[in-house]
Amino acid sequence: MTDAGPLRLAVTTNAETFARVREPLAERGIDATHLPAKGRSIPLSGDRNGGVADANTSDATDPLTFDVGFVYPSRVMEGGALDARLDVPWVNGRDAVLTSRNKAGVIATLDAAGVPTPRTTMISNPVDEAIVADAVAEFTFPVVVKPNSATRGVGVAKATDLDSLLGVVDYLNLVHDYRATGDKSYLIQEFLPNATDYRVMVVDGEYAGAVERRLPPDALEAGRWKHNVHRGATARGVELGPEARSLAERTAEILGIDWLGVDLLAIGGREATADAEAGGDDDDADSRVDGDGADLGDGRLLVNETNARPTVDEATKYDSDFHDRLAALIERTADGD
Repeated sequence: MTDAGPLRLAVTTNAETFARVREPLAERGIDATHLPAKGRSIPLSGDRNGGVADANTSDATDPLTFDVGFVYPSRVMEGGALDARLDVPWVNGRDAVLTSRNKAGVIATLDAAGVPTPRTTMISNPVDEAIVADAVAEFTFPVVVKPNSATRGVGVAKATDLDSLLGVVDYLNLVHDYRATGDKSYLIQEFLPNATDYRVMVVDGEYAGAVERRLPPDALEAGRWKHNVHRGATARGVELGPEARSLAERTAEILGIDWLGVDLLAIGGREATADAEAGGDDDDADSRVDGDGADLGDGRLLVNETNARPTVDEATKYDSDFHDRLAALIERTADGD
């Protein structure tokens, strides 16, 4: 909170995260206000008081009253304009968003630091089919093919053999042939069946809670395999053990990102629940753990992806001080620390 009143936070998304953090932050002296970054005009010259806010929204406001931004806009061109006009620090700035969005860069950086990740190869177009075939030769089918910089499972496909892989690549090549397409790369990654998928939240370098993302039984029976919530998976709060927590925290530290969603995959065939560790039935368990710290026997715990613009789930799925710590991070950013 400033001497003149609540700390003013610019939030460039008006989706679930904004709705879920607005009231808790208000209770902690932070006024979260939606600042649209797309679907509008953005004056680039003249009085900075005169146009950064969108007059067509209910949250239109004087941009100079903002003290801090939450997460840099997903569209970096619009973000560059708004950033220059607002002239405020961001909890996650441009570098953090671009670092996390580059899946290949994240995998390479983490692997170089000794963090376990799925086997992955990056393809940079244009290449001919022989290069793709050589790249996939070290994998066992099926493999996962994913755009390097998309989110929410968009464009992710499973290829069961070389012909189906090349068919998926044909569509990616069509997109990459368009000269305005900035990212002309994609990833080939090992397919990990029966993996347990976790989204871990890290706030200012420390674990703040996690959810397990799981497909409903009918989706599994239909052959679905993507665990993205935006693709029909459900998320329930879990309690992870110390090794999984440490892995997520180390990932955030290596990437240098204060507010980060870290996607972990637990594989190896061992049930990773508290009741299972005790030999009980987990069907009605409210929380899940990864044993005594992601000790999965002969299995592995891997960092699959990260997200510097993570969706916030219901507060009950995180640590009880989640919003206190988020508010403290916002205040620290506003102070320039």
